[in-house]
Amino acid sequence: MGAGSARDGGRGAGTTPLRFGYGTNGLADLRLDDALALLADLGYDGVGLTLDHMHLDPLAGDLAARTRRVAHRLDSLGLGVTVETGARYVLDPRRKHGPSLLDPDPGDRARRTDLLLRAVRVAADLGAHAVHCFSGVTPPGTDEETAWKRLAEALAPVLDAAADAGVPLAVEPEPGHLLSTLDDFHRLRRTLGGPDALGLTLDIGHCQCLEPLPPADCVRAAGPWLRHVQIEDMRRGIHEHLPFGDGEIDFPPVLAALAATGYQGLTVVELPRHSHAGPHYAERSLPFLREAAAAAATAATAATPRHPRTAPPAGPFPPDAPTPGEPSATPEGSTP
Repeated sequence: MGAGSARDGGRGAGTTPLRFGYGTNGLADLRLDDALALLADLGYDGVGLTLDHMHLDPLAGDLAARTRRVAHRLDSLGLGVTVETGARYVLDPRRKHGPSLLDPDPGDRARRTDLLLRAVRVAADLGAHAVHCFSGVTPPGTDEETAWKRLAEALAPVLDAAADAGVPLAVEPEPGHLLSTLDDFHRLRRTLGGPDALGLTLDIGHCQCLEPLPPADCVRAAGPWLRHVQIEDMRRGIHEHLPFGDGEIDFPPVLAALAATGYQGLTVVELPRHSHAGPHYAERSLPFLREAAAAAATAATAATPRHPRTAPPAGPFPPDAPTPGEPSATPEGSTP
């Protein structure tokens, strides 16, 4: 159907239609059931479910039973799901994202590993397509080699559990963390021996913030390892998640690159600091993404060469035939 429709995520020739979700960390003032109903009513394909006290608390009792109820609700609403583990204070009420996988205290590192093991079990029970996590900030006084060793050791049992459950662990490069860039992700892969269960969460805004390549090029480079995608607007050098249109990212080339990778998971809007107006931003974000995806598909169709209905016995294409090529990767504002 040529460029496809905005509703189908901008389906184009040779690409995979994108599936859009919204993160519950941007709907923290809503009950989980209300948040899921809102996203289904708005037309989202799925949800990035952050395990936290206000939604699906991973530390409260009867986790398996509560997870089954959520699984039934997701199924009844037709929503896919990714499990996210970026809750700020779920383990420590006084320390944001503490304890981490890099903490000096082995017991503290074990608490974070246990949270990730719980997340893998929840993801398997929900039928989630990935479990998201991140490394954490290197503690003061910890040298880099020690930090990388701690990270690899803490993730090893999680990767074993993820492999057994058939749910990939998708590590996110996070600005300011030990693992902050795509290069850092590949360092972790090499350290761990390239396990199949280890994948990548790519945050499009983070690419704009600090990667040397423009976001669309980051997507192409990350394609083979993509297991989860987060998306929002952002400015170069400033780690601030912004609503679409408030930053510098040119989204059609990014979505064209993402569709061309064959990525089949969710692309989840990540606006945790806009949770106070979560329903408003959820309603506003999906039309923006659909329009950007449709624009990307239109550009891809326009760039596809038109072959004659009956090819001549030999010889080149007609002189006026378009040259094969990818959608335009216009600058995304990634200059310093």
